[in-house]
Amino acid sequence: MKKTVAQITLLLLLVAFCIMAVLLVRHVLQLPFGPTNENLHKKGSAFTLDRFIPAGTYIDNSMTIQDVIAIRFKQETSLLKTAIRAIADLIPLRYRLLLDLMQFFFWTFLWMTFFRVFTFMGYGRALRISLLMGGIMYYFMPDLSPGKMDDAVFLSIPILIILILGYLSRKKKLQVSKLQDHQGGL
Repeated sequence: MKKTVAQITLLLLLVAFCIMAVLLVRHVLQLPFGPTNENLHKKGSAFTLDRFIPAGTYIDNSMTIQDVIAIRFKQETSLLKTAIRAIADLIPLRYRLLLDLMQFFFWTFLWMTFFRVFTFMGYGRALRISLLMGGIMYYFMPDLSPGKMDDAVFLSIPILIILILGYLSRKKKLQVSKLQDHQGGL
């Protein structure tokens, strides 16, 4: 009984902490940007809001921190993304897709090598997990295809393979157990 009460108390404290964090973040995001940043500068704070100011954007005193952050993240400021997009536009689509596929298989090969060398996994399990890890690495690395469609494909295919093989394995185990129960009953 005491253990249950302690667990419920801890869960309630966790929920209360999460709700307070959300409310605090909402409150901070609704503060006016200009006066808040000036106060941080006056106090000599190590963290100021200057890094959220987009280049070439006028910020008046009526804008909130949330407005400035939204403006900042709407603009594409990454030099790497701009350079990759400029190069990718010069390459025909089918070659870009082929390069993306090669990049996915490169990450998969590296993970497969890692799992086979440093673990005792069999080839099947190592291949499935390396396909998933290759898809995750592909998702986070820059690629030549704009958009998220290729990332979704390279993540969903390994997940589907793992789910289908898991389903078939459970189905096979269920059939074997039914067969053993039937033979044991005779």
